[in-house]
Amino acid sequence: MISLVIPVYGNAENISALLAALTDLDRRLAGALEVVFVVDGSPDDSHARLAAALPTQAFRSQLLSLSRNFGSFAAIRAGLQEARGGRFAVMAADLQEPPELVQTFDERLRSGRCDIVIGTRATRADPALARVGSGAFWFAYRRWVQPEIPVGGVDVFGCTHQVRDEILKLEESNSSLVGLLFWVGFRRELVPYHRRARTSGRSAWTFAKKVRYLSDSVFNFTDLPVRLLFRIGFLGTFASILAAAVVIVAKLTSRITVPGYTATVLTVVFFGALNCLGLGIIGGYVWRTLENTKSRPNFLVASRASFEGTSPRSEAP
Repeated sequence: MISLVIPVYGNAENISALLAALTDLDRRLAGALEVVFVVDGSPDDSHARLAAALPTQAFRSQLLSLSRNFGSFAAIRAGLQEARGGRFAVMAADLQEPPELVQTFDERLRSGRCDIVIGTRATRADPALARVGSGAFWFAYRRWVQPEIPVGGVDVFGCTHQVRDEILKLEESNSSLVGLLFWVGFRRELVPYHRRARTSGRSAWTFAKKVRYLSDSVFNFTDLPVRLLFRIGFLGTFASILAAAVVIVAKLTSRITVPGYTATVLTVVFFGALNCLGLGIIGGYVWRTLENTKSRPNFLVASRASFEGTSPRSEAP
């Protein structure tokens, strides 16, 4: 059985189409599908619609409801933790990624050639502004955090039971699930796909969330900010020495009418900004260290339900 984890937030309008697509996927997989829906504090009635519809669906399913909105990565972790399959896949509820990818993931994983299968966007039907913003985001991610991330990023993936277990052992706060997926290593394969246009609702993946995601990835997977700060400090010190030499020469040659004014202003401005930048970078690491020392769970499950499906099936492979 392969377990498909789907985080749900603001997807009430899409529930009917999603269930229809999953019913077809279950038929393609000969009944060897379990779907784990994780409602991540959704403000609409997504949970109520799923709770009413799932008992009558042909495929096996679980319905988890988190106590509040913890974020999509926490929701995915919750779903992976509760999933009962031998293989696992993750996709969004908006159907912009074709559900048929899960069947391809399952075939690749069952072949034994790989441990992780990652869907990569060959093309995408998103608005131009969204494509530009996403391209800039993933360019920065690949450039400064993890170069092995595919161009266009990662939205959907599959993995073996071993990889799932290793990821769940890494109980980091304010981290990146995609980053962890590449950090653990293992054998990977890429599967290109066409990203569909959104048919209903609005994306919850806002610019603010992208910035937060990028900062979490930077502070958890690279020491680049600290190295940059060191280099800026070194260059600033060198520049200050040169400026001091210039000021001394100008002072000795009586070319400064207001003694010390220019040098003082430039020095204060430069090193004041440098100190603020340094405190912000170091503070980012210190705050994340504090969050991890608290040992708080990444999510809290408020309710859970399980449905075995209505279609007759043989023992899952």
